[in-house]
Amino acid sequence: MDDLLARFAHRFGCAEPRRQALSYLVGLLSPLASKNGWTLAEAAGDTTPDRMQRLLNRSAWDPDAVRNELFAYVVEHLGDDDGVLIVDETGFLKKGIKSAGVQRQYSGTAGRTENCQLGVFLAYASLRGRLAPSGRRAWRVRPD
Repeated sequence: MDDLLARFAHRFGCAEPRRQALSYLVGLLSPLASKNGWTLAEAAGDTTPDRMQRLLNRSAWDPDAVRNELFAYVVEHLGDDDGVLIVDETGFLKKGIKSAGVQRQYSGTAGRTENCQLGVFLAYASLRGRLAPSGRRAWRVRPD
């Protein structure tokens, strides 16, 4: 984990956003049942989600560059000519209308049109290992 974190820490110029970015990543990779601003902040030891929100909304960093660093890391450790990218669209049934993106739409989970949110998840698999969601929300690198 330290190698992965060190790989893109320099993408966050100042100490505060760097610390929050690393806390954010650790929280996303953690086994937390729910991952939102509050739970990620609490896991990082913060009393409110303000720092996490500032990182995502106001801090100057290049998400494309961070994504590219993560991609390079995965290729180095798991890359294989026979590797595959797996795309999974999943519907989350919702009773109310307060969650973002909820609307009546077809959900494969329900097998019919329902009030739901749709989420798209990516996984990568090769003979060397896989990068896949754990609990559908956290990503873990697993050597096979």
